[in-house]
Amino acid sequence: MVRETRTRKKRDADLTVVKIRFQAVENLNEDIVAGVLRRMPEIDFQTAREANLRGLSDLQVLKRCAKQRRVLVTHDQRTIPIHFGVFIETQTSSGVIVVSQKAAIGWAIEELILIWTTSEAAEYIDSIRTLRR
Repeated sequence: MVRETRTRKKRDADLTVVKIRFQAVENLNEDIVAGVLRRMPEIDFQTAREANLRGLSDLQVLKRCAKQRRVLVTHDQRTIPIHFGVFIETQTSSGVIVVSQKAAIGWAIEELILIWTTSEAAEYIDSIRTLRR
């Protein structure tokens, strides 16, 4: 189940037909990224290591994701939502998906694939959504 918890008007019209590009953070279970890419190698899902995110603050990660037009995927339900709220006050975000740590890995993989196959990047602008089962 995807639950939208915050959204603002879509301001970036050039994203309306673009597929979602995912960015994992350090705390995201690497088996989720590997599973998504194994099932659907055409999905653009960058690991935290590939993006060199180690040591960056939440706001720096959000800024990098916005610049690269990537939806941030994280397990962090505590600090990311707070920093996301601050970030979108002054900047446009490509969005955040919070995957519950209690969610089964296989289920999370299926949900992210479903999101990618049925959504466009513009649907996630300035929104944070939680995947929980």
